[in-house]
Amino acid sequence: MEKKENHLILYYKSRLLDLMNLETASSLDDWVAVVAEVLSADHIVYYKPDSENTKFYKICGFYNPFRHDVELVVPSGKIKALKTASQVVTNGKLQKDPYLKQFNIAFFIPEKNMEDGCLLLSIPNRMFGELSDADLQAFVRESRNFLQLKYELSVVEADRKRYIELFQVTGKFHSSMDTDTILAEIIYTLKRLYPVFEYTLMLSDDYHHNLDLPIKSLQYDAVDEMALESYVNGQVHLATVWRTNETMLYAPLRGKQGVYGVLQVITFANYEFNRSDLEFISLLANTAGSALENAKLYQQSMQSIEELRLINSVSRQLNKSANLKETVDFLMEQISSSFDTQAIGFVMMENGKMDLLEGSSPIFEEKEGIRYLDFANRSFADTKESLFISNLNQRFPGRNYCFSSLMAVPIIQEDDLKGFCLVLHEAPYHFSFDRFKLFQSLIYQSGMALTNSMLRERLEKMVITDHLTQLFAKNYLNSRMETSIGEDEQGTLILLDIDDFKKVNDTYGHQVGDEILIQVAKLIKENIRSTDIGARWGGEEMAIYLPGVPLQTGVQVAKRVLAAVEKNTNPPVTISCGVSYWNKEMNETVESLFNRADAGLYHAKSLGKNQVVISDMEMKAN
Repeated sequence: MEKKENHLILYYKSRLLDLMNLETASSLDDWVAVVAEVLSADHIVYYKPDSENTKFYKICGFYNPFRHDVELVVPSGKIKALKTASQVVTNGKLQKDPYLKQFNIAFFIPEKNMEDGCLLLSIPNRMFGELSDADLQAFVRESRNFLQLKYELSVVEADRKRYIELFQVTGKFHSSMDTDTILAEIIYTLKRLYPVFEYTLMLSDDYHHNLDLPIKSLQYDAVDEMALESYVNGQVHLATVWRTNETMLYAPLRGKQGVYGVLQVITFANYEFNRSDLEFISLLANTAGSALENAKLYQQSMQSIEELRLINSVSRQLNKSANLKETVDFLMEQISSSFDTQAIGFVMMENGKMDLLEGSSPIFEEKEGIRYLDFANRSFADTKESLFISNLNQRFPGRNYCFSSLMAVPIIQEDDLKGFCLVLHEAPYHFSFDRFKLFQSLIYQSGMALTNSMLRERLEKMVITDHLTQLFAKNYLNSRMETSIGEDEQGTLILLDIDDFKKVNDTYGHQVGDEILIQVAKLIKENIRSTDIGARWGGEEMAIYLPGVPLQTGVQVAKRVLAAVEKNTNPPVTISCGVSYWNKEMNETVESLFNRADAGLYHAKSLGKNQVVISDMEMKAN
């Protein structure tokens, strides 16, 4: 009999050894099949307790289909009540329990650091005669050794797979400089190894990420304390919330220069993260943190290079351009393409008043846009510090701004506010702080060019403009007429003189006389086109040149100006006008055109003043 018993145990051990030598990992089902073969069982189930030790669950097994089905779940007390010091229970106790009466033997197989599993079998009665107590204890011992070794090998195999994954993902991390690729690889790797877990990446930056990834912003006022603690101290933290039946793991994404976010892993409350799980997730998070850091440093360096290129390009172009409009148009184009703005305004200060430069967005000529200009102007008057506001409506509740995001940079020279540039966008938090710093640099670089262009245009205007009337000077008029005679088909010249101007000076004084000259000049500008030239000829004489305009139209313009002067001057004055005309067939010169207009003016004076006279040549030609 002793030899038979030894033979069964030896055969069992050899079959277990066969399971260990399989090229593919054996399962508990394979082990149960070996037990059934060795003990000739036709009914066998292996139960394991849950983590709370309240129920035993069927893990694996098989049974004769002609026998009653076994229970999938058995209350913990039912199985624990069977346990004996010898860890083997035979038929007597089993027959008394309705859950277990179909079995005639039970083995309690202790597992290291875990609750004992219970193996229930229905074996032939003859086997009880062939198995001694020592054989049964040997069966328990060998089963325990097998399961423990199998568990340790599974841990080793799981670690091997995890570290292969870690090695592969590390290569992918460091071959990519794209943050979205790195973040996606973190999630995909974890899902391959732990498919039933849920994952969230809580990131501390303000970059726009792939919306398909489970990413949340790590806002200090909207994140749980454990996540914040993990972010602040750079340590892994675990928390179980029984109310939601969840266990949460927080692993910081650490680089050498700081922590870039937190990986949140969520599973069932009764799941226990073992040492290998914690070590792998922590290593993965740290590796990802280093890769994110490298990617961000690379992106920042590339962004800095692009910013330097932009500043350099703008500086070169501004140095080439002398025209204010060209300068503003170029800056508008660069700002629009680089900062994704919806409105751009360039303002220069003129005697303490805002002068909106041509080319600025139309909104700044409307009431809504003027609000932002006034706001920036008042702010610069107080501090001369640049403005960066991410949400105007949040900062100033109740004002109902149409645009929420604002950036404005002053143009300062010798501690004086010379102007400013302001950009807007409807969406709050649209401009990042990095974009704001670049915007500052761009405007600081451009400020000198803008003021120089304005000064240059003012100087040019002073050269060609009469200081008192702000009409063009005689030399400029002569130059434009000469160009017109060479390029246009025809043109009309109106020479006008204020009637009895000496009497005005004698009666009211020279200051009032100057005011009359200014009033008449203003009326001239109001009654001609932007392409026409109004000039001060000398003294109280003024001239209007109408390029491309036929004689009759020129006469109508002269009569319109004459009527406006008589009606709108204070003290009231009148003017006399002489009109001359040219076309390509006349072979005209600037001097002869002036002489004929002057003759017409003299004739108008002799006829009683306050009238328009066409020169004799024009009268004959018409």
